[in-house]
Amino acid sequence: MLLLLARHGESVLNFERRVNGDPGVVVPLTEQGREEARRLGAQVANVELDLCVHTRFPRTRETAELALAGRDVPSVVEPQLDDVRIGDLEGLPIERYREVKRELGRKRPFPGGESLDDAALRYAAGFRALLARPERRVLVVCHEIPVRYALNAAAGSDELDGPPFHDLPNAVPFLFDGELLRRAADRIEQLAS
Repeated sequence: MLLLLARHGESVLNFERRVNGDPGVVVPLTEQGREEARRLGAQVANVELDLCVHTRFPRTRETAELALAGRDVPSVVEPQLDDVRIGDLEGLPIERYREVKRELGRKRPFPGGESLDDAALRYAAGFRALLARPERRVLVVCHEIPVRYALNAAAGSDELDGPPFHDLPNAVPFLFDGELLRRAADRIEQLAS
C-alpha cells in the first residue's frame, strides 16, 4: 500500500495567523493555497491513485479537487483526520492558541474542545481506518498536525510535535507504505496513552 499524506494548501486563516478546529466554519484557500494545491497535483500526476481521502474541512476538499482536477479519482471523507477541536479558541490568533497549548500540555482539553493526546489517538484510529481500506494507492489531504504526528512517530521520536518534523509545508506529499504508517499509528498510541 502507498499512502501520500499532504497538508492542505494555505487557507485564509493560515494567512491571517488564526486557528480553526470546526469543520462547519468555511475557510477557503488563498490564491497561494490554490496554487499550492495545483503544484500538489503536479507532484502526484504520475502516480496512479485509487482513492483520495480528505477531512470534513472545506480547505482539504478544495485542495484535493484542485490537485486532482481532470483525473477520475474517487474521494471519501475521513473525519478521524480532522484538525484538532480547539473549542473556545476558534478564530483566535495562533499565538494565543500556542500559549494555551503550553499551559494545558497534552493531556488537558482545550476549553470546549479536545486534548492533543485525544486528537493524536483519533489520528491513529484514522490511519488504521486508511490501512483497512482495499485501495492500494491513496492520496490523503488533511491537516499539518496529523501529518506531523505520523512523520515524527515513524521517525521514532519521543515527541509527536518533533523533532525532526514541526512546521510542515502546505500541499507537499509525504510518502508512507502501509507498514510504516501502521508502525507510526502504534507509536502515536504509545506516546498519547
